Amino acid sequence: MIRFDQVTVTYADAPEPAVRELDFELPEGELTLLVGPSGAGKSTLLGAVCGLVPHFTGGTLDGRVTVAGRDTRTHRPRELADVVGTVGQDPRAHFVTDNVEDELAYGMESLGLPPATMRQRVEETLDLLGLAELRDRPLTALSGGQQQRVAIGSVLTTHPRVLVLDEPTSALDPAAAEEVLAVLQRLVHDLGTTVLLAEHRLERVVQYADRVLLLPGPGAPAELGDPAEIMTRSPVRPPVVALGRLAGWSPLPLSVRDARRRAGPLRTRLAASGPAPAPRAPASSHAGDGPVAEVTGLSVRRGRGTVLHDVRLSVHPGESVALMGRNGAGKSTLLRTLVKMHRPAAGRVRVGGADPARTAPRDLLRLVGLVPQDPRDLLYAESVDDECAAADSDARATPGTCRALVARLLPEVRGASHPRDLSEGQRLALALSVVLTAAPPLLLLDEPTRGLDYAAKERLTEVLADLTRRGHAVVLATHDVELAAELAHRVVVLAEGEVVADGPTAEVVVASPSFAPQVAKILAPDGRLTVSEVARALATGAGDGDGDGDGDGQTNGAGDGDGAP
Repeated sequence: MIRFDQVTVTYADAPEPAVRELDFELPEGELTLLVGPSGAGKSTLLGAVCGLVPHFTGGTLDGRVTVAGRDTRTHRPRELADVVGTVGQDPRAHFVTDNVEDELAYGMESLGLPPATMRQRVEETLDLLGLAELRDRPLTALSGGQQQRVAIGSVLTTHPRVLVLDEPTSALDPAAAEEVLAVLQRLVHDLGTTVLLAEHRLERVVQYADRVLLLPGPGAPAELGDPAEIMTRSPVRPPVVALGRLAGWSPLPLSVRDARRRAGPLRTRLAASGPAPAPRAPASSHAGDGPVAEVTGLSVRRGRGTVLHDVRLSVHPGESVALMGRNGAGKSTLLRTLVKMHRPAAGRVRVGGADPARTAPRDLLRLVGLVPQDPRDLLYAESVDDECAAADSDARATPGTCRALVARLLPEVRGASHPRDLSEGQRLALALSVVLTAAPPLLLLDEPTRGLDYAAKERLTEVLADLTRRGHAVVLATHDVELAAELAHRVVVLAEGEVVADGPTAEVVVASPSFAPQVAKILAPDGRLTVSEVARALATGAGDGDGDGDGDGQTNGAGDGDGAP
């Protein structure tokens, strides 16, 4: 169905090709998971399948890509639209119309399908993706995750033979992600659709893949094969695989079910090493400080609906708080209210003791910084170096402060690169560096790991943990349960705009089937949440038990993507 024949793609002014000598074939009716570190060329490969590379992106494509027998060099994207459906990382860039139902119908209108067929497919897709109650909603009024589902649905209605998806679950809560993946499974097994999917959150997807296509990075050849076999060599891997490597299991498990069946001896070893660690707490040196943010009885209305209702929350110096909940629960609205992007309908909001609504923007920037879901809202310069120089100037920081943060989070990115040429995850890390340059006492992050591979996520976790140790407070709205398990002191769960849970991370996430991390599910009732906690327990415990792993140093709870032996 999809054939790459010695394909190399090179962009102007790039020091080396984005992808080099790709040669493989993907058969019809399989789900292939594309994995690799950030910057390995995954988006370029996906773009070559749908014709966006090189017709839209520019650059030079050497070799040949064919989809259902059509050469993408001689067929532009519109000439492939009846065969290939594509959803990129940014759903907003995908939209053409104003509301949900019109967007689902647009692709079929472009293909000239009969109105009766269009109506039937729209209804089917609304039900399939849980969008029925949003059918008349303006696209701009949707949460990021809801927009992602609409973007996927607008492609599904055309019934393409090939689906190309770039991080389709990155903005979705765990339950919604499972729904989308179940839909993809049905398309593959019931309709024979060919799915090529790139995703950094491998813990969600890898167990569903028929094959894994690995792009290891510059200079290394692509590998296509059995998921368990490829995961033994992949530099990026989910917690279930990292735990299997640590425990010395072979073959490696790809699902919680398979790992749990083999985890009995490991649970015995952990029990002998002592109890699970106590819930993490902010550094004691900041324990007596007053809150950097306090919300009391907060209600926020948008349009005719109440988005937040009677929300109460306090955040103290040195504390990291994860806001979790379904898409549309009000997490982003709460963050934006703290920086006066929304005006409260009722209640009281204080940041650093000040009312954001009555504080001048320049003064508010010294108290709080927000990194939104779309990092482009903060980026306007012509290069990474220019962005950093402007950030240093605006924050009155020592020249080079922002660039040092970028080098820590994005060691592979050149200073001359234009922000629009970076991947979604790289742009996010750049925007985070810009905000961190001012070192605000309160840092707000909206889906901070979207588009980040495991290695980049580990670096981000280290930066944020270091900030909290130095007394800064971090509040992050996230669907990434592995990040919350690794970083957060507390988890606050929102549902329908109300706080339904607020407590130590271990207590809240373990009690929830949706928000529990993979390690907690595998080892329950042990109580440990991350691979790093397991590694520390095994290092201090006695006995060889079921094996001591392969010695690759894989300890990060999110998968530690940099540790290939």
